Amino acid sequence: MSGLEYNSDTLDPLLIALLEATEDLTGFMQDAGELLVSSAQDRVLQGVQPDGSPFAPRSEATLKRYAKLGLSFGAPLNVSGDMRNHLFYNAESDSVEYGSNAIQAAVMQFGAAKGAFGTASNGSSIPWGSIPARPFIGISEDDETNLALELEEWLERATRE
Repeated sequence: MSGLEYNSDTLDPLLIALLEATEDLTGFMQDAGELLVSSAQDRVLQGVQPDGSPFAPRSEATLKRYAKLGLSFGAPLNVSGDMRNHLFYNAESDSVEYGSNAIQAAVMQFGAAKGAFGTASNGSSIPWGSIPARPFIGISEDDETNLALELEEWLERATRE
């Protein structure tokens, strides 16, 4: 399993304050997971990475192959909907993980060189061409802002109780 760990000078102090106030961050972590999944789904539809830059375009060879198979040419990662539909999160009392269990998710996130997975029975490379990284899992600046706002709401409720 591949993963990214995220720490933030903005969020960490708020998380510590909320933990001290509640001793259990599960509720916030669930809200955070929903926010992150929704944001990643939106980015996939828009064809942008967490930093706002567009996904690498498809190669001419890929476009020709899609045409031959009768597939549409929507934004990368949107042909089957798997990248969007297989996003999930797992919230615990002190953490949240989110990602995709789609079979091609790691290759889409990190890319793969031609032949990185060996050869097929007919001798062709797997994958048949290099696949550029198209990161779709991550935390954007908007995500960080929204998570901070959510944390502040949780802190406000915790200090009222």
